[in-house]
Amino acid sequence: MTHPAGPPADWRLETLVVGPLQMNAQLLCAPGAAEAVLIDPGDDPDVLLDAVADSGCRLVALACTHGHFDHVSAAAAVQAVWDLPLLHHPDEAALIAGLASSRAAYGFPPVRAPRCAPLPGGELPFGGGRLRIAHAPGHSRGHVLFVWEGHALVGDVIFAGSVGRTDLPGGDFTVLERSIRREVYTLNDETVLHPGHGPDTTVGRERRSNPYVSDAG
Repeated sequence: MTHPAGPPADWRLETLVVGPLQMNAQLLCAPGAAEAVLIDPGDDPDVLLDAVADSGCRLVALACTHGHFDHVSAAAAVQAVWDLPLLHHPDEAALIAGLASSRAAYGFPPVRAPRCAPLPGGELPFGGGRLRIAHAPGHSRGHVLFVWEGHALVGDVIFAGSVGRTDLPGGDFTVLERSIRREVYTLNDETVLHPGHGPDTTVGRERRSNPYVSDAG
């Protein structure tokens, strides 16, 4: 089994359900270091900014698991308060650049595309520890996971009882299944998975019973 980086004991994760697609933005705080990282700033920037302010921590990084509009639409508005680039895998650049057209295709008003920068390779230092970054394509070409001991932010790779859709540009079920088996199911069974939509789950639960990708299939 893979053992992710060990964080300081005070790390605290807050899930913020935002936007019409009920996307799970994730605010990870390290009160001891007074630092926070916001992952998947999908919508409702006032909700996200209020959560950062209430945490008592300074936002030191803004990142996304992937570039679909429901995961990045509030990034530019957050940047108006916190001057940070949106960190993403390089293969998501075109998706993020096309934010306005993606939103229009689903009937949502345009928002500004955020200022972006590539994620560092492998790890993101944070709060006296580090987040491991794992490339997990299949839902999109540049989808990544953010992993630390006992937890994984899995975006739209896998959900409780389901997996990410693969009918959008860059999607491929064979690739997605390989990502799940290599990057998710090799984590400890007790690892809590925090998906981009819906409730949390665990590696063991999904590995045993997920109807799309499991030990049985």
